[in-house]
Amino acid sequence: MSELMFAAAAGVPLAAGWSVHALRLTRRIESARRDPLTGLWTREAFERRAGRLLARHPHVVVVLVDLDGFKAVNDTHGHAAGDAALQATGASLNDMVAGSRRAVAGRLGGDEFAAAVALANPVALPWLLRGLHDEITAPFRHGGRDLTVGASIGAVLSSDLPEGGGRELSVLLRMADEAMYTAKRGGGGWQNAAFTPRSTTTAGRRTGRAGTHTTQRREAA
Repeated sequence: MSELMFAAAAGVPLAAGWSVHALRLTRRIESARRDPLTGLWTREAFERRAGRLLARHPHVVVVLVDLDGFKAVNDTHGHAAGDAALQATGASLNDMVAGSRRAVAGRLGGDEFAAAVALANPVALPWLLRGLHDEITAPFRHGGRDLTVGASIGAVLSSDLPEGGGRELSVLLRMADEAMYTAKRGGGGWQNAAFTPRSTTTAGRRTGRAGTHTTQRREAA
């Protein structure tokens, strides 16, 4: 009996060691899926989690955010100021999704961000977008001065589309991207894809992106 008790006791530190190792490994994996500058999910991790939200909830808004005037901040105040602008934007998105299992946000790359939020009531969508835009464009402190960036936000609500393949994340991201570009052409702000004219495409790319052109000009809604 004493030998069994000794063996069991000896196994406790070993089991505890494996538990700590597994916890550290889990944290390392999660850290690798986070953008190191903003703490948001990377593109792949965001898309995986956003897809789960779409599968589980009927009203999910997919949001794309692109900063306006970001290059000017970099050129005028230096790259550290640009990083501060990205961190401030990341903080705004983190605030929006903090503590909620019905929301996720990510940095897609550069100064482009995305979020997916399951809404209990779609009527809350304008309030959500207006609040996000106001928070992102609020002044942030860097180098002893207040700096600002603008933001163009495009959004699409999954329940505004027919059920089926049209509600896939790739489709919703494309529509949010079109709405965001409409907002950018109008000088910034936010735009719901439900009220955005569909953009033309050239060789599979949205017209208006670098490398495309068209003879037609669409006005912002």
